[in-house]
Amino acid sequence: MKIRSFQLEDYEEVVSLWTQAGLRLSPSDSREAITHKLERDADLFLVAVEGTAIVGAVMGTYDGRRGWINHLAVASQQQHQKLGTRLMREVEHRLLQKGCAKIQLFILPTNATVQTFYQRLGYQRDEMILMEKWL
Repeated sequence: MKIRSFQLEDYEEVVSLWTQAGLRLSPSDSREAITHKLERDADLFLVAVEGTAIVGAVMGTYDGRRGWINHLAVASQQQHQKLGTRLMREVEHRLLQKGCAKIQLFILPTNATVQTFYQRLGYQRDEMILMEKWL
């Protein structure tokens, strides 16, 4: 199993993985939006590859103040083998190298069972009110 940076050629396969994992995608996950994301911090968008298949992905971002984790997904046949942990540890390491001191993530209520996974990695729940506006 190899972890490497995402390449735009991976787009369809990663979107398929996210969809199969039940993640909710938005306009910010379009090919155009991902292309723009790659211009900023491509090294924080990681994929796990077994043979020629992408079996895991995590998209990290850094705004210069906080790191963010988006869309961690592992193929169902690879779950419970520490691949999610490996992806998270690698993106955390890369964020730390950029000077990031705090990482945040959102969990949708429909995906709340993943909360224990993140707690095992040291993440703590924080009550917040999320507001958003699509431009």
